[in-house]
Amino acid sequence: MLAHLGETSLSPQQAALRNTIIQFEFTTSTPMAIKLYLFLFLAFFTFSKADDLGLLKLKLKEIQMTVYFQDYSGGPNATVVEITDPSHGLLSFTKFGAIFCTDDPITEGFEESSAQIARAQGIYVTSALDGSNTHVLISIVFINDKYKGSTLEIQGTSAQFERVREVAVVGGTGKFRLARGYATFETLSYDHASHYALIQCNLTVVHL
Repeated sequence: MLAHLGETSLSPQQAALRNTIIQFEFTTSTPMAIKLYLFLFLAFFTFSKADDLGLLKLKLKEIQMTVYFQDYSGGPNATVVEITDPSHGLLSFTKFGAIFCTDDPITEGFEESSAQIARAQGIYVTSALDGSNTHVLISIVFINDKYKGSTLEIQGTSAQFERVREVAVVGGTGKFRLARGYATFETLSYDHASHYALIQCNLTVVHL
């Protein structure tokens, strides 16, 4: 069954297991031998998967980054708009089923005048009946020299009444290919008159 497998793609451990399996395949047929055969067969693929994971771990990099979302939910320069019912003017963040589109500037410092490094573009939906949770689908699209054109994809439930909200980082492109991790969001300040919110985002991500 396994005699046709090539030697060149096997590690020394895998090759030894392969030879043992072949010997049992052609010389034994007792129930105990069958059990051992299955055990060795599983071990063969365990070594194979372990080798693959080891190679992957060697290539992964980890980054930690703190950035700031400059968020306007109203006014002439609004960066968040309601899709479902935009006519009434006030955004109903706690209304079940409300859908919002966002394109927030992301800066490296908390001041609005700080250097812009990315945009937060996407949608979120109030997904809890009591308005406590939103489902977030956001792309962080980098525009700075270091990561220009790369993206990080944020998706998941955000508990919007909590001081700190945690959402998964589920992917990325460019310099963040195969990204996995998490992001935490904290609203540092909100000005009701101007509808301006300053949101701190802490990113912890592993990627190729």
